[in-house]
Amino acid sequence: MLRLFRTLARGAAVKAEEDLFDRNALLILDQQIRETRAALERSRQALAASMAGDRAEERRLAAVETRAADLETRAVAALHAGRDDLAGEAAEAIAELESERDAIRAARTRFAVEMARIRAVVADATRRQAELERGRRLAAAAETARRLRVASAPQDRATLTEAEATLARLRTLQAEAEDTEAALRAVEPGIDMAARMERAGFGSSTRPSPSAILDRLRSRAEAARAHAG
Repeated sequence: MLRLFRTLARGAAVKAEEDLFDRNALLILDQQIRETRAALERSRQALAASMAGDRAEERRLAAVETRAADLETRAVAALHAGRDDLAGEAAEAIAELESERDAIRAARTRFAVEMARIRAVVADATRRQAELERGRRLAAAAETARRLRVASAPQDRATLTEAEATLARLRTLQAEAEDTEAALRAVEPGIDMAARMERAGFGSSTRPSPSAILDRLRSRAEAARAHAG
């Protein structure tokens, strides 16, 4: 019996955990997406920093090769001048520079292989992150649809019916208002027609125009000047 109770307790715990997950699946998914997005951003920043470091190594390699070539030119000139001592010192310096050059080249070769692998990992993670976020949007839409399909309470159905009735009433009122405006226009056709003729440029304007007002002001100004003279 005790074993049975333990089994039931474990089963109830698992069921409760599953129910909790199901009820909060979108919330959990959102947090997981935030965490994976942050991890992906850190990976991109690390990749960018590594690429910047590789470019610095490339510049250092170029500087080492330039110094080695310059010393070699100078050593040849010293040999021509009979300065074997200087040429020997230059040869030692060139040997050190060439060793450094070879070490940098080997390191950059290994780094290039590793960088290619990291780029592939980041590219794959970027693709998967984009798919994950698209999937989250689809899941949210599907969850909304699922909740709408769940049987509503009677008062919810009544609310929807009332809302539909309100919308129908609103449309009726709008149609009545439009009919009233049309009737008013029909009652006073002369006024409406006069306005239409005025807009078409036939007949005098029923409203003062800016040009007419300006002419009136000019006349007053000229009269004032004549009176002052």
